[in-house]
Amino acid sequence: MMTEAAVADTSKKTVTFAGTTYDIQELGDDRYTVLLAGVPIGRIVFCFGCANGVSEGDSLSEDDVTAIGEAWFAALG
Repeated sequence: MMTEAAVADTSKKTVTFAGTTYDIQELGDDRYTVLLAGVPIGRIVFCFGCANGVSEGDSLSEDDVTAIGEAWFAALG
C-alpha cells in the first residue's frame, strides 16, 4: 500500500498528509512545531541538508513527522 505524498502550503503554513492537515509553527531558524488542532504532535528540523522529524506522543510515527518535514522544507526551497 502506498501512502499519499505530503503536500505543503507555505501561505497557509500547513502540510496535508494522509488526509489530515497539520499546522506548522516556526520555532526558530529551520525549526518548526507540527500541530494538530492546536496540539503539538511533533517537531521538524532541517539539519545537514535533510529534514528530521521527532514525534511527540503516539499520534504520528517519527517517519510520518519526517515526511511532513520533507514536504515543508522542500516547499520553502
